Amino acid sequence: MNYQKITKTDIANGLGVRVTLWVSGCEHHCKGCHNPQTWDPASGQPFTVDTLKEVIQAMAKPWIRGLTLSGGDPLHPDNVDTVFNVCRTVKEWFPDKDIWLYTGYLWEEVKDLPIMKYVDIVVDGEFIQELKDITLDWRGSSNQRIIEVKHER
Repeated sequence: MNYQKITKTDIANGLGVRVTLWVSGCEHHCKGCHNPQTWDPASGQPFTVDTLKEVIQAMAKPWIRGLTLSGGDPLHPDNVDTVFNVCRTVKEWFPDKDIWLYTGYLWEEVKDLPIMKYVDIVVDGEFIQELKDITLDWRGSSNQRIIEVKHER
């Protein structure tokens, strides 16, 4: 898996102050996407053990509420195995911190993936420019849903 960057103090992509991992690779190619540079799975840099250590170190700060996975799409076929390992490791180190995952897939398509054992919130659905609404919390268009995974299982 490749990634674009790690934002170590993010307040725009989930509740509280978060660490956000921006992965590369997306098949949705939504019109009006604010991150089209993340579409190519080969863009960015390889996610390594050192990258995971960097995420863990950033997460260790007491003011960090959780991890957000965005991109690109963390559930792109090239990403899902590594993202699973990231989520599992973060939950092992920080069981009280939450994990948010943004995906263009619908909840109904991904709810049974093993990764959902470690994810607390899924923001699902493709961004639809015609449904863009800047008044919405944590999402860009009104078709997207904020799903509390534990309540949906």
